[in-house]
Amino acid sequence: MATKILKVDPVNPEEKYLKKAADIIKGGGVVIIPTETVYGIAADSSNDKTIQRLSAIKKRPKDKPFSLHIDSKEKLKEFTRDVPVAAYKLIDKFWPGPLTLILKSKDNGTIGIRMPDDKVALKIINKASVPVVCPSANIAGNTAPIDFTEAIKDLDGLVDLAIDAGRTRLGIESTVVDLTVQPLVVLREAAIKKEEIEDVISKKIVLFVCTGNSCRSVMAKGLLEKKLNEQGRSDVEVLSAGIMETEGLNASADTKEILTREGIDVSAHRSQRITVDMLHKSDMILVMDTMHEEHILKMEPQVKNRLFLLKEFARGDDNSLNIPDPIGRSRDFYEYTFSMIKEAIEKVSRII
Repeated sequence: MATKILKVDPVNPEEKYLKKAADIIKGGGVVIIPTETVYGIAADSSNDKTIQRLSAIKKRPKDKPFSLHIDSKEKLKEFTRDVPVAAYKLIDKFWPGPLTLILKSKDNGTIGIRMPDDKVALKIINKASVPVVCPSANIAGNTAPIDFTEAIKDLDGLVDLAIDAGRTRLGIESTVVDLTVQPLVVLREAAIKKEEIEDVISKKIVLFVCTGNSCRSVMAKGLLEKKLNEQGRSDVEVLSAGIMETEGLNASADTKEILTREGIDVSAHRSQRITVDMLHKSDMILVMDTMHEEHILKMEPQVKNRLFLLKEFARGDDNSLNIPDPIGRSRDFYEYTFSMIKEAIEKVSRII
């Protein structure tokens, strides 16, 4: 019996067709769907019978696992553990997109996982509400299909439904990177080149955090960027953020004046609120006081070993490890805070 085919617009797909595909997957069926790379066969990874059927369809060894496809970065934590900083850097750069990461799984094994950059695929995965695997829609050993005609050719009658969205956007398989080993290994170089992977993971990221992201963290970021530039270094990215809700504010007037004196222009700075994504991808997180430290550990406890109080890198004139907030204080107080931050940055720039 021929497989039912539903043709959709890849830009504005009909929701009823996507829901039908999702319902079939949720019910234990298998469906050909497009991604930005190649066509795949979507199935519920938690259904053993479905996975056995999928292996039989592809004529693939039963002990060879399929990669999971997710519809949001937040889903990563549901299936993985001990995710390294390098993985988060790659995720930040390439997801959604043609990158499959091999990570440690919750059951102490390993898992391949990616977030496709395709509206049809993402919506079907989301609507299915089950963990979806989606290996290429071909018999093992054959070329992965980049248009629907190729995808249905060998699988007509073997799958329950097929979504026809024309030719895939990229027409090449995802790159596969194993991050369960050190150093990481590029298992399959495809849509993303090995050099691109190496460029992303080789760059260190330093994140400064204060309260409103308008003075202390701005000072620290500006000073470190200046020191790195003087050292001729381009291998470090410097970020700053605040723990308050407010976003889009300029640096305070006194902060601008003090940094201008140092040859640092922060006129384009706009405050931003710290996010879990920022914490995940940062190699070093430097905060101004213990309040910020506590806030971050509540957000994401796993960053504990990368989290430091900036004043730990300065001598200071008291026993406190807090760098005081100058907002609303005198210019002399701003200068006092700035001198403390500057001393700490001198040391940070030598060890990062």
